[in-house]
Amino acid sequence: MSTFQFELVSPEKTLFSGQVEQVVVPGLDGEFTVLPGHAPFTTALRPGIAFVVESKNNATRIVIKGGFADINEKGLTILADGGAPIEEISIESITQEIIHSETLRIAAKTDVERTAADAHISQLKELKNILEK
Repeated sequence: MSTFQFELVSPEKTLFSGQVEQVVVPGLDGEFTVLPGHAPFTTALRPGIAFVVESKNNATRIVIKGGFADINEKGLTILADGGAPIEEISIESITQEIIHSETLRIAAKTDVERTAADAHISQLKELKNILEK
């Protein structure tokens, strides 16, 4: 099967860089799969799990905490707000992030800030549910 270049970068480090056969990405409107030759576009991402298939027998799951995906003729680049291999993420850390986000929501001064906080809390709870399965 043909491959394409995939880069997943967080503010702390590069989480993945290499040739892959496909990547399932957690888009705002649901998951989508990127294959070689995918049509170019850019989209925002929600917290979730990127499922990276390097080859038939080699796949990796990486938790991302939102960000943006850019698909172009060179491949796929994800600029994540944060993330780590799934083995490095605990339910407890996601729970603490939810509590912190709920505190920020309470302190929000505008409806826009509260709405954004509500959306982020909802996405974190969805991520927690995925990890608990």
